[in-house]
Amino acid sequence: MTTVTYTVPAISCAHCTHTIETEVGDVQGVQSVKAEIESKKVVITFDAPASEDVIKALLAEINYPAESLISL
Repeated sequence: MTTVTYTVPAISCAHCTHTIETEVGDVQGVQSVKAEIESKKVVITFDAPASEDVIKALLAEINYPAESLISL
């Protein structure tokens, strides 16, 4: 299982977090998604077949592109 944290500057409200959590949560292999308004961070835990490339592409597609990966 892999956990990644991305900075997503486009997060500005509860609708943003709901959209991200719903859309990314629907990706096969994603175990959990938590988007935060205040920090503009998204924490995602996943296994295969999900991957960072798939998740980042989806975030860009739904207009919430990941700006950077935060190492924990």
